[in-house]
Amino acid sequence: MPYQPGGSPAYLAGPTPPRPRRGRGPLRAVLAVLAAAVLGGTAVLWYRAGATDDGVSPTEAGPTTNTGPDAPVPGAVGALPTAPAPASSADPRFVKVGECVRNTGPVGGKPKLLIADCAPQTYEVLRRFDGQTSGEKDAEAKCGAVAGYTDWFFYDSELDSLDFVLCLRQR
Repeated sequence: MPYQPGGSPAYLAGPTPPRPRRGRGPLRAVLAVLAAAVLGGTAVLWYRAGATDDGVSPTEAGPTTNTGPDAPVPGAVGALPTAPAPASSADPRFVKVGECVRNTGPVGGKPKLLIADCAPQTYEVLRRFDGQTSGEKDAEAKCGAVAGYTDWFFYDSELDSLDFVLCLRQR
């Protein structure tokens, strides 16, 4: 078609076709997932801020021998520790077989283990089981096959890969 001054070419003539409408469903779904991730992360941080100094709630069984009323609590040192919070190098999460730990928790209370030099009133680590633990019965079952153990300690966190059981022998 020849050019017509003041007119439009033939291929542009006529009404423009309507644009297809895009739904907002996928956008809303992505935003909902992002919001849930942010809220979940915030909740985890808030929860962790209220946890103990090292973020753990350890449990230890009583001794397997000498359980009379006058028997001392294994590894107890008598009072709450007056030393500052342990450095990561003293944290029992990093203890290895052959090393020793001591209990600085209150007598009859929740144990608080710290890596220490092997000496009297400490516990030597005979065996370490890393991975998921379900608590006291699981720790007893795992340590039951370890020769010479007198006590056990387990750490059960929200992340099963951080769990561990220590089979201990009092020195």
